[in-house]
Amino acid sequence: MMMVIRIENGEKLPRFGPVILAPNHYSEIDPVVIGLAAWKLGRAPRFLAKASLFDVAGLGWLLRSSGQIPVERAGSTRDKDPMAAAARVAEREQVLVVYPEGTLTRDPAIWPMRGKTGAVRLALQHGIPVVPVAHWGTQQVMARYSKKISFFPPKKVRVRFGDPVDLSAFEGKPLDGSTLAAATDVVMTAITRELEELRGEKAPETRWDPSKRGQSETGRFES
Repeated sequence: MMMVIRIENGEKLPRFGPVILAPNHYSEIDPVVIGLAAWKLGRAPRFLAKASLFDVAGLGWLLRSSGQIPVERAGSTRDKDPMAAAARVAEREQVLVVYPEGTLTRDPAIWPMRGKTGAVRLALQHGIPVVPVAHWGTQQVMARYSKKISFFPPKKVRVRFGDPVDLSAFEGKPLDGSTLAAATDVVMTAITRELEELRGEKAPETRWDPSKRGQSETGRFES
C-alpha cells in the first residue's frame, strides 16, 4: 500500500445527480487519488484524459470501457469535441472530474494557479453543480513531473471536499470571456480555500499565471 487516503467533508459530494468535481493538480498520480476518493464515497468518476493515451495498447481499451473522455491538443486534426462528450456524461447524471488548471500547477509552492474556463462553461451551460476538492500529500507519493512512485512507507494523503460553488451571479449572462474568467476565478478561490485548510497556511494573494511569467502551458515547469 503506497498511500492511505483520508477523506474530509465527504458528505459534500452529492450522492446522486450530475456533478463536476474541480480538484487542484500538482502530481501525475492525482487522478488516482481523486478517483479513489470519489469511489469510496459511492460515485464512479469520469475524467477528461489526453487523447494520445487512448492509442496505447491495453490502456486505450481500459479508458474507453470505463467511460473516460479523450481531449485533443490544440491544433489536432481529429474531429473530437470533449465538451460535448462531457455534456453527455452530465446528462447521464454521472460525476465528471475536470482539472481547471488544465495541467500541473506552475506555482513553485504548489498552490493552484490560474484556471481555464472549461469547467464553468460546462456548469453554466447545463446547470451542473461544481464541487471544489483539494488534496495534499500526493507529492510524497509522486513528486511533480516525476515518473517514480514511492511505495514505502505508505504516505498519508488528505482529500477535502468543499460546498458546491455558488455561480448564481453568472447565470443568465452571456458566456463570453469575461464572464467565464470571473466564474473560473470563483472556482479557483474555492479550491484554494480547501487547500489552505489542508496545509494550515495561506496561499499567496496573487494566483500564479504562467502567461505573465513567460512560461508555456505544457511541458515541465521552468522557474
